[in-house]
Amino acid sequence: MKKLFYVVILAACVVALMAFRTKDQQSWIRINLLGYQTKSVKVAVWASKANEVPTSFDIVDKASGKTVYTSTAIKSFGAYGPFAASARLNFSAFKTPGTYVIKANGITSPDVIIGENVYRGTADFALRYLQQQRCGYNPVLKDSCHTHDGFVVYGAAGGLKDSTHFDAVGGWHDASDYLQYGTTTANAAYHLLMAYRDFPKAFADTKQANGLNGKNGIPDVVDEARWGLDWLLKMHPQPNIMFNQLADDRDHINMRLPKEDSQYGKGFERPLYFIDGKPQQRGKFMNDTKGTSSTAAKFASAFALGSDVFENLNRGYAQNLLEKSQTAYQYAIKKKGVTQTASVKSPYIYAEDNWVDDMELALAQSKTSSGATKNSLDSAFFYALQEPITPWLIADTAKHYQWYPFINVGHYELAKKSNGDRKRELINYYKQGIEHVWNRAKSNAFYRGVPFIWCSNNLTVAFAMQCMWYKQLSGDGTFSELEQANFDWIFGCNPWGTSMVYGLPSWADTPTDPHSAFTHLGKYPIDGGLVDGPVYTSIYKGLIGIQLTKPDYYAEFQSDLVVYHDDYGDYSTNEPTMDGTASLVYLLAAYDSRTNKEFSSYMKQLGAITRGDKNSKEMAIVFTGDEYADGGKQILAALEREKVKASFFFTGNFYRNPAFNSFIKTAKAKGHYLGAHSDQHLLYADWNKRDSLLVSKDQFTKDLSANYAAMEKFGITKKAAPYFLPPYEWYNQTIANWTEDAGLKLINFTSGTRSNADYTYPELGKAYRSTAEIYQSVLDYEQKESLNGFILLLHVGTDPRRKDKFYDKLPDLLKYLKQKGYQPLSVDELLKK
Repeated sequence: MKKLFYVVILAACVVALMAFRTKDQQSWIRINLLGYQTKSVKVAVWASKANEVPTSFDIVDKASGKTVYTSTAIKSFGAYGPFAASARLNFSAFKTPGTYVIKANGITSPDVIIGENVYRGTADFALRYLQQQRCGYNPVLKDSCHTHDGFVVYGAAGGLKDSTHFDAVGGWHDASDYLQYGTTTANAAYHLLMAYRDFPKAFADTKQANGLNGKNGIPDVVDEARWGLDWLLKMHPQPNIMFNQLADDRDHINMRLPKEDSQYGKGFERPLYFIDGKPQQRGKFMNDTKGTSSTAAKFASAFALGSDVFENLNRGYAQNLLEKSQTAYQYAIKKKGVTQTASVKSPYIYAEDNWVDDMELALAQSKTSSGATKNSLDSAFFYALQEPITPWLIADTAKHYQWYPFINVGHYELAKKSNGDRKRELINYYKQGIEHVWNRAKSNAFYRGVPFIWCSNNLTVAFAMQCMWYKQLSGDGTFSELEQANFDWIFGCNPWGTSMVYGLPSWADTPTDPHSAFTHLGKYPIDGGLVDGPVYTSIYKGLIGIQLTKPDYYAEFQSDLVVYHDDYGDYSTNEPTMDGTASLVYLLAAYDSRTNKEFSSYMKQLGAITRGDKNSKEMAIVFTGDEYADGGKQILAALEREKVKASFFFTGNFYRNPAFNSFIKTAKAKGHYLGAHSDQHLLYADWNKRDSLLVSKDQFTKDLSANYAAMEKFGITKKAAPYFLPPYEWYNQTIANWTEDAGLKLINFTSGTRSNADYTYPELGKAYRSTAEIYQSVLDYEQKESLNGFILLLHVGTDPRRKDKFYDKLPDLLKYLKQKGYQPLSVDELLKK
């Protein structure tokens, strides 16, 4: 009887435990395991197999166990991958540094770290993988490999006999095999050089030039970039000689640590593939090479940027790089077209199909000893027009490295050297590409719009960079959350809840069994290596030679959509790559170097700023005026009582009206912002066909100048009032461009409430909105979406036929905003003039 009692109790405990585990395993909270900066976008993703979504979540201090923040900022989504329900938990408003956990519906997240310096040193950590990939002398192994390279193949076009020896020792192994490619090495070197140029303070000097411990007075990232450049110089030894790759897929005979290879039929030498601009075949596979441009242009770009970086470090070396950049460019135009890699035994190559992006970057970086030329920038723009959007951004699949690099760096470099319409057009190319991805991403909680093709993590890093550069060039923060989501994905905010970077962060789940001989055979860590990343399940099932070596740790998170394995046997999702890691070095350096300016984001529509930072409880109340100012005294009195600064945008008609002089002077004396609203209150564009202009640029410019002339009589200069709000709050992209050409910034109200209808009167019929209706629309929007960053537009006066004046309700509105914790600011303060 006693035995039966114990059996029953034990059985009950097991059932209870299983029930607990089942519940525990039904839902998860995915986060950026590396952490969040205090002022950044902060979103966790709720993912559930139980089809449940919480209504609120708590942030709990790890040390004290106390709840420090509770929020209902939850945006629910449907099924995604293995999950039946998902949601975004936005805690951007919580900015207190510390270590926390997020709790919701009984589920607890991994540690959430918030701090200014959460990414400090991470770029150098990722750089370790490049050092481990070194060919020739390898500082991790403290030994040398492939010291006999290499012998020429396909050299006839360059007057070379096949089997002729050229010194090609050095560079980086491409991934976990030991092939070496000019195209990926040049791209990696460029990203490292660019990282140092743009964010020099993100890097330390802890290594010698050979990669061993010890300082040499040069940041390690520059040493590493030079390692790549030195090899590229060997791959372009003479003006008429350039090699595309060293070794081929015969490398894949077995998994081994790098040493010497003898499988190519010429001792320990490996083949050097000469770039002749024609298809090349080794064995039964033929590539689709059509020219010399894609590889040679990448060489030219890397050499040109290297020349800039080394100008103050090693002038002789910089001059050599400058000369090589010029001969490499000449090689690129030898036969315009793409250069693909070659294989012998397998069908897998870098099947690059685009080359005009490489030409654009080469020309954007092109310079003589006296600097860049206008002709080269014009030519760069010509190539930009040929491929405005990198094709993978539009497609949902692609061949391996079909469109490479995964980001058009040329648009960024050229935009920085351009102005006016050309600069705006280049920026818009970035925006169009981002919008294609956003249209796919906005329907799932992970904001995942990047396709799950081979090396999807490389694409993810590149896309985050494109979002970042778009914001930097345009000032438009519309895609800030999308950018952060892609960064977060790399570090654990993904269905598997794991970082995709070996060893980063050290305290959380990261790859431990990558497809790498260093870890598998040598037990060496491959710190900082970015693994390939998830692939469509359909791709995974069609790949050759993949076999998992152990039970799948992430089995419950695999789906018919996408898979990822931390398993040595899966080369498709878990193999680190040199070039992807180099791109990550840039992104980490950028995030480590972010300042308040980068965090202060606003949103744009058709070129006008329409909202401030959505992650801050700051907003602006703006008033416009042309004919009427009957609410002036009440408005100023209400603002004064609540100690609120507002913004007033008036026409030239308003500023010249003697009846309004006292009000204008008082508003200015009280410290409110006074700006321009056009001179004659012109209608710029057709109401029904917005792209159709009703004014010429000359009319626009003269009218705007007259507005500012009227303002100057009150001591208001362009410098003091750089924001312009268009008449009728109606404009198009051309008006925004003309405003920018005038040295001003176009702004408009944030849509979503009916506040801008406070001018209407009953005789307008259906267009009329009462004060009660308008006020309620503001409250409804606040409760549903929040007024963070909002630009709320009202009128300083209305037609006498409106008896129900909304400005009489302003005191109640100001008190409500104060109770909700909002801080109304003038527009220049909101947008951080």
